[in-house]
Amino acid sequence: MKVNTNQTDVRTAILDAAERSLAKKGYKKMTIDDLASEVGIGKGSVYLHFESKEDIALSHIDRIVERLHKKLLKIARSNAASDLKLHQMLVSRVLHRLDSISGYSKSLSEVLSAIRPALFQRRIGYFTDEAEIFGAVIDRGKADGVFLTKMSTPDIASSLIIATNSLLPMNLSPLELGSRKDVERRVSKIADLLIAGVCSE
Repeated sequence: MKVNTNQTDVRTAILDAAERSLAKKGYKKMTIDDLASEVGIGKGSVYLHFESKEDIALSHIDRIVERLHKKLLKIARSNAASDLKLHQMLVSRVLHRLDSISGYSKSLSEVLSAIRPALFQRRIGYFTDEAEIFGAVIDRGKADGVFLTKMSTPDIASSLIIATNSLLPMNLSPLELGSRKDVERRVSKIADLLIAGVCSE
């Protein structure tokens, strides 16, 4: 795939190639040379966009999370009732991540172990940003009288994030997660339970 357009397109093409390589080979066997060859650029051009192989893998995860945040914002801005929005958002935050790595789930543990220290720092930012999106919906629900709890909005939002983190693919193996349908059923039940708590005093 030869890339002859702007720098954003080249960066995107490198991340697309990395996604395929991670799915097929895993992190350890993914090389800068292979990515450059697949994109149709020189190895040095990869380093114009990314500092290292680790930076590429982390940027790939960043892109997954950025796409999730767009989904969450779309739900948050919809005309649905606040409790329904929260339910959809909780389910989406788990299923989006599951769907995004389903093609390379066998190599996920290996990828995460190789980049875990840097990923840990990024995850704090990911979850903080998600909590802010949830917070806007919670505030609206409180104003509308849908959510009656006296807990602070930041406490509710962070609790919702923490409670559903247990079903994220980075925390469980494919065997523990089960099928997508199993995960959807579990997160839906957790969402029902959490939202019931927010709706009561």
